[in-house]
Amino acid sequence: MLFGAGGTDLLQSSTATTVMVVGFVNAGLMSLLQAIGVVIGANIGTTVTAQLIAFNVAQYALPAIGIGTALKLFVKRQRWQQIGEVVLGLGLVFLGLALMKGAFDPVRGNPEVQKIFLTVGNSPLLGVLVGAVVTMLVQSSSATIGLTIAMATSGLLSLEASVALVLGENIGTTVTANLSALRTNLAARRTALAHFLFNAIGVGCMLLIFPIFIKLVTVISPGDPDFIVQSGEQLAVFGGALGDKPFIARHIANAHTLFNVINALLFLPLVGHLARLTAALMPGREKQPEFHHSHLDARVLNTPPIALSQARSETIHMVRITGEVFRETLSLLHDQDPQRIELINRREEHIDLLQREITDFLVALSRQSITEETSLEVGELMHIVNDLERICDHCVHLSRLIQRKRDQRIEFSEVARREIDEMSGLTGNFFALTAAAFEADEDFPLEKAREIEVSISRLEEILRNNHIARLNTGECTVVSGLVYIDILHNLEKIGDHTFKLARSIAAKG
Repeated sequence: MLFGAGGTDLLQSSTATTVMVVGFVNAGLMSLLQAIGVVIGANIGTTVTAQLIAFNVAQYALPAIGIGTALKLFVKRQRWQQIGEVVLGLGLVFLGLALMKGAFDPVRGNPEVQKIFLTVGNSPLLGVLVGAVVTMLVQSSSATIGLTIAMATSGLLSLEASVALVLGENIGTTVTANLSALRTNLAARRTALAHFLFNAIGVGCMLLIFPIFIKLVTVISPGDPDFIVQSGEQLAVFGGALGDKPFIARHIANAHTLFNVINALLFLPLVGHLARLTAALMPGREKQPEFHHSHLDARVLNTPPIALSQARSETIHMVRITGEVFRETLSLLHDQDPQRIELINRREEHIDLLQREITDFLVALSRQSITEETSLEVGELMHIVNDLERICDHCVHLSRLIQRKRDQRIEFSEVARREIDEMSGLTGNFFALTAAAFEADEDFPLEKAREIEVSISRLEEILRNNHIARLNTGECTVVSGLVYIDILHNLEKIGDHTFKLARSIAAKG
């Protein structure tokens, strides 16, 4: 909850936080329970925007825009340029709010307009519905809360109507997350549904005690929300216009904060029950497609550290599948089961798809604004992915050679079988050590890797010479010899690519 509140304070958008959380759940980086906690915190964090808007800082809008623009355009240091962007953004926000407030001045004296907003004020449920619908259309609760404050300070809305609209905006803001979850897995869709239920149930409870809630807001907020500034003239956009309510903005902001804090405190002990409720409303079991990634989510590309973590997790997944393919291939040397060959071919297709998807994801990540260190790790992951795909290709070649050996009833001598076992054992152990180091994110001694790779190459040369000697003595036939040499060659190539894996792991570390 604290993480969600802090992150949303920085992003100034609970929608952005929630959409990212849905992406994290979809990628398997967060559980449903963890995500609900973050979503609860995001609702608290987004209230900071309303609190900022409630300050009477419109007169500082143009100076902030000027200072921010000057820092952005004329200062060379990147840190000051970034500060300039922040100041410029705040200035534009306050300018926009001031212009919205001024835009309501011509219509607030219209009896028909007053009648409409009076109806909203007399019916909190109608106000909630209007706030929810407007926020659904705008896709930003911060924008609609700013609009509500602008209308209220212009005298168009009463405190009751404003608070009802704010409650509705808390429901409407959940639509974006639910839309982003439409094509995600079951856990991510449940997370989005939990966000809606959390806000909707909270608003429903608040409507039951609406008069008490309004009274509590007036107690903790300074000034009279219905106090109107009487002025004899219409001032400029940045001044107070006839009929302005100077204190109502703080009441609205406090109502927004108070609702979300109370809602969070009520639901935090009930997170487990909320998760079970979402599971009951959205039943089913997650069905993962066999040939698809489970960690990559393009929505986190704007957060390079998270995106890199996802790419690494998916690469670990690829390492495990490659290890499975290699083990099944080596088992074929002793048990030539046709189903095992079919499994190897299916897994190799999976590896090809993972290579494309991980590479595309890494290319997209490299186009983001990333550090040099991140860029180097992206490059090394690309090398690792390509080497894993090549290892699987050689495993498929081996399976076809073994299948050919079976179909043509080719027999190896006892010596040849022992030699292949020795070669396959050395290569298999080399890959297992390298894969374990990568999964554990540990350094793999490059000198040790080079020593094993050299041993594999030397062994391949020795065994080839032994085979030639057997050919000369008539112990082996030419046909069986060709298959034998090809098996040795593919095992040696797997050793080469395993060494490249070890080298990439060392470079990445």
